[in-house]
Amino acid sequence: MEASVSGNRTFQRQSLYRACAKAGLAFWLASSSAALMAAEAEMRIVSDWGGGFQGEILVVNDGSEPLTDWTVSFNMDVDINNMWNGVLESQSASQYVVAAASYNSTIAPGGEVIIGFIANPGGQAPVPVSVDGNGGGSSSGGSSSSSSSSSSSSSGSSGGSSSSSSSSSSSSGGSSSGSGSSSSSSSSSSSGGSSSGSGSSSSSSSSGGSSGGEPTAGRFRVDATGNITKNGEVISVNCGSWFGLEGRHEPSDAEVNPSGAPMELYVGNTFWANGSAGTGRTIQQTMSEITAMGVNVVRFPVVPQTLDPNDPQASGEVLKNHESVRVPNARQAMEEFIIAADQNNIEVMLDVHSCSNYVGWRAGRLDARPPYVDADRDMYDYPREDSSCAATGNPDSVTNVQAYNRDIWLDNLRELAGLEEALGVDNIIGIDIYNEPWDYTWEEWKSLTEDAFAAIDEVSPHMLLFVQGVSATAGNQDGTPDTIVQVPHGNELTNPNWGENLFEAGDNPPDIPKDRLVWSPHTYGPSVFVQKGFMDPVSQPECEGLEGDAAGDADCNIVIDEELLRAGWDEHFGYLREMGYAIVVGEFGGNLDWPAKAALRDQARWDHIQPGVVDAQWQDIFVDYMVEKNIQGCYWSINPESGDTGGWYGHAYDPQSNTAGWGEWLEFDQRKTNLLNRLWSNTPEQ
Repeated sequence: MEASVSGNRTFQRQSLYRACAKAGLAFWLASSSAALMAAEAEMRIVSDWGGGFQGEILVVNDGSEPLTDWTVSFNMDVDINNMWNGVLESQSASQYVVAAASYNSTIAPGGEVIIGFIANPGGQAPVPVSVDGNGGGSSSGGSSSSSSSSSSSSSGSSGGSSSSSSSSSSSSGGSSSGSGSSSSSSSSSSSGGSSSGSGSSSSSSSSGGSSGGEPTAGRFRVDATGNITKNGEVISVNCGSWFGLEGRHEPSDAEVNPSGAPMELYVGNTFWANGSAGTGRTIQQTMSEITAMGVNVVRFPVVPQTLDPNDPQASGEVLKNHESVRVPNARQAMEEFIIAADQNNIEVMLDVHSCSNYVGWRAGRLDARPPYVDADRDMYDYPREDSSCAATGNPDSVTNVQAYNRDIWLDNLRELAGLEEALGVDNIIGIDIYNEPWDYTWEEWKSLTEDAFAAIDEVSPHMLLFVQGVSATAGNQDGTPDTIVQVPHGNELTNPNWGENLFEAGDNPPDIPKDRLVWSPHTYGPSVFVQKGFMDPVSQPECEGLEGDAAGDADCNIVIDEELLRAGWDEHFGYLREMGYAIVVGEFGGNLDWPAKAALRDQARWDHIQPGVVDAQWQDIFVDYMVEKNIQGCYWSINPESGDTGGWYGHAYDPQSNTAGWGEWLEFDQRKTNLLNRLWSNTPEQ
């Protein structure tokens, strides 16, 4: 059911206020009232489904002193049954008093807090809200109806929506999950009261590239030992990916939006769950749970189409979240997530996950075009040979073009870099500039990373660049698929995953200040792709050099060789840590039960492998490696809808026994919790 009223933050009002202040007109704005009000509050109706509604109260400190121990009060004849970012202090009939939560009891000058709540019945209009507190006067924000979509559309974003990386897919009544393995050298896994953050300092690229140079001023930086800092203090990066706004791939036989690519953040609360009552889970519940477990950074994938609030694949009947948590469009969902994360002391790493919501995880370059690595998979419903990010050089199979190129990408990066100031937050740690650019040579990718730094630094001096590696080949998607370039990566047996190969970066680094650069390779075990290095040529000489589906079809065994793995990680990226660079692995993880719980095609192909052994061995070894090297990482993923890795949260879905359980989250997987605790406490397995 589509929400009858769409909500919006008062971003336009705040932006106007900031612009006026910069022009010297803040006094005029403040003195236009009868009295100077240091704080104000305003209610919005975000969505209404008849039987209930989601509301929010925006509390803004427009004064020059911090607002502390604040409360808001209002009169509304409703029953509030869920609230976040505030505590219900008292209720007398229809009069409510809501106090600050422990983590947002102080609002800095120019800062804001947004209290969210669910109430019934629906059909309500916003009511006036008063705010009181130390350092703030009492003012009424008056009632305000909500406006349509959130902020402006990105330049160059086209229609459609983002596709998911491990072909995690869904249908309105539950769904079958997509792909298992990917093709040679692939690793992609994906599915489908804040203070003002703008500062006045600037930074510039050092002439010596990333090899050194004078430290630059800004909120987030890398220190001389390769540790990430915020405001000069070293912070740990306890990170997980939370995805969905980059899109997913709908089944071809879905009743609604067949083969579509809808963009919607997974929140564990679908419209069909519990007889259409939903599960009750909210984003705030999940943020509270993951921060209690130690998470302080979320990697947040988006695509160009996410930035367009009018994209048809991000609104209306294509959405699957329950109406109580549904957001009208992907752009607004992104902005609300960043603000909520800031209020929960979570830093956000924005990730440009693909050139297109339809092409999704397959894209190894900005202008990716078919043929893609999954074109010929058997038992598979999720090919995208009809979609391209290239304006030219497309095969005849292409009917859906979302043209993308360097200039549009740089504009997208500038837009993302401007979100801190636009939203009034200070928690965007940086931008993962492009996901798994596996189809470039190192020289090509190095040049693009330098362009990316210049674009981001034009807008924000605070953000870090998270830069992935390449792969073992290039030129697969450049329009000449018969001319493939081999890319150096060291030992042939240590074939890198997509995004893992930084073999050439040490000797040929990009011209980016070292204190703004974080290397962010991706690496996975057999549940995502069975590499040739997992073969046992001594016992099975016929399997030497095989990988992926070919290895499964030959009934090859899988051997996790720790010595070989470590040697590969060392030459692909580990050596950079010894050179003093920061490294945050952008993606690692996997299905610990593999091949059980995998896509049906993988379960059939690898039924000779004992479930729950080999990927667990791989993850154990890799976590120990990160601990020993002082490398941090982002686990893929927090949410469980990824088709090849699953998630930290358990998933009620099973491709054979419970397809209707898709999108319903269970408790944390204790085995994955144990892995993350070892990593975050810097403790290897005993």
